[in-house]
Amino acid sequence: METRSPTDSGQPSPARVRPGGPAPLLLQTVHEYRAGPGAISVLKARGTVDDSNARQFAEALTDHVGQAGQCGEHPLLDLTEVYFACAAAMRSLDRATAPLARAGRALAVVQPRPHVRQALTSAALPGVRVHATLAAALDTLRAPQPARPLPER
Repeated sequence: METRSPTDSGQPSPARVRPGGPAPLLLQTVHEYRAGPGAISVLKARGTVDDSNARQFAEALTDHVGQAGQCGEHPLLDLTEVYFACAAAMRSLDRATAPLARAGRALAVVQPRPHVRQALTSAALPGVRVHATLAAALDTLRAPQPARPLPER
């Protein structure tokens, strides 16, 4: 008698199937102070970014970037636990980072999974800079310099 595993029958392994569908999108902001860059604000995303929640993702990211700017923090986006990014997610990311791009700046995106990194690289968004690690992203940031008084004439 021949026995077959679930993958041999053409069906995915139960460990690879998520009964409820895609993982829900969870967003969390963490504020830190680091020697060197100073104050940072990390938006940690977890789950699936798709058509159903791309707008929520864009709004949260826009708020994150805006609030970090108002507080004098460097905004970062941690995509370590994002499982999927669709075209709508890329458009949302582009809209949310457009003000940074217009100002000649970019949002540091940290540790995207390989398929997300590939999508970001292909999209070539002007307001996004991808970093393999948090340490690499922090190395590119500088602490804000205090304003210098203008020389008297």
